[in-house]
Amino acid sequence: MAVRYGIVMAESKLSRRTFIRGFAVGTAGALAAPAIIPSSALGAPGQPVPSDRLAIGMIGMGKMMWGHLNNLLGRTEVQVAALCDVESERLERCARRVKETYSGRFGADYAGCPTYRDFRELIARPDLDAVVVATPTHWHAIVSVEAMKAGKDVYCEKPLALTIAEAQAVAAAARRYDRVFQVGSQQRSDVKFRFACELVRNGAIGKLKVVHVNVGGPATACHLPAQPTPATLDWNLWLGPSPYRPYNAEICPLDNYAVFPNWRRYRDYCNGGLYDFGAHHFDIAQWGLGMDGSGPVQIIPPDQGEHPLLTFIYADGTPMTHGGASGQASIEFVGERGTVAVSRSSLTTEPADLLKMKWGPRDIRLYESRDHMANWLEGIRTRRPCICTADIGASTLTVCSLAGIAYRLRRSLAWDPATSRFTNDPTADRLLERPLRAPWALTI
Repeated sequence: MAVRYGIVMAESKLSRRTFIRGFAVGTAGALAAPAIIPSSALGAPGQPVPSDRLAIGMIGMGKMMWGHLNNLLGRTEVQVAALCDVESERLERCARRVKETYSGRFGADYAGCPTYRDFRELIARPDLDAVVVATPTHWHAIVSVEAMKAGKDVYCEKPLALTIAEAQAVAAAARRYDRVFQVGSQQRSDVKFRFACELVRNGAIGKLKVVHVNVGGPATACHLPAQPTPATLDWNLWLGPSPYRPYNAEICPLDNYAVFPNWRRYRDYCNGGLYDFGAHHFDIAQWGLGMDGSGPVQIIPPDQGEHPLLTFIYADGTPMTHGGASGQASIEFVGERGTVAVSRSSLTTEPADLLKMKWGPRDIRLYESRDHMANWLEGIRTRRPCICTADIGASTLTVCSLAGIAYRLRRSLAWDPATSRFTNDPTADRLLERPLRAPWALTI
């Protein structure tokens, strides 16, 4: 017998395919019992039968997850089967959205989608194939690891984790439990970014002189004043493993998805723009450099001399700077024979005719995905790696975190990508992880 969070399950006795015939309306904080999907949905024309649908749980129903929810609701090959959030109004709003969609698809007797306040109760359900994790960053590692331990495949929003040690734990768990993991660095599924990296990897602009990456700055400590905690919010559970502090609406606004909340700018919950968009743009820079699974060997904070911008140095001597990209570029690769500059809205090259490049059979071609969520769902069915695995996400998070540590310490740091340790600074090594507030722990 396996015991998970007080719920006893017989191993290999009751499969997901047994439960997938239906989902009940659940009560927050309780394990829902299965119900029967209307017979009209069983093999209806144009609809996969329930046993062929992937059952997905969604954890963290904020602004980012609202987009993922609508994405998945539009896919007939999956069924959103459970929702979780620490705030009840947001959770109920998403549950209504699910019921509106599936009542039209399955019939008026569709029972509804179970909801939970505690993610542990959702991932304990044996009828779920996978989960989408879109909590604030400080929760990513614990939720993802616990989901994988419970046998779930995972789509986790970027950045992968809050610290390098946590990112390594997520990657190790994905390997140990053989889970299909996709990090939400969706720019890898955008043809512009892939083509830009293929140009660089195939030497179209010659030997690289420098890479510039334009993203926001490092995090700050949070000193916001205390405000009354909304009655609908479990604030202690929102904070989870991070230090306790009073509620403030800037961190967790209840605004019906009007804005992205500002927890991203604070060290205890994300780590500023370096982590937020850094997890997108440094990810592409690493892809173009061929550094997935590795990283820089030196990090130099801004100075008044040779390095006005924070600079990473890779083992072959290539520098990469935080900032410095020209025009509207997010990432700019500068080579001896030209440049490649790319953002979400544009791809430009110098010379311009590089945009017409045709590849030959011996050229380097990178993993092609044109739909990040579909790439994950296909990975679940085929058990093949996704375009942005946990190992890749850990490498990207490492670059972001190294920049943050260098900004905090204001001194040059030597890094060993093979051991994931600093070679010249024991004090900096202490910043590779963080203490977790009791009773939370990260174990694989």
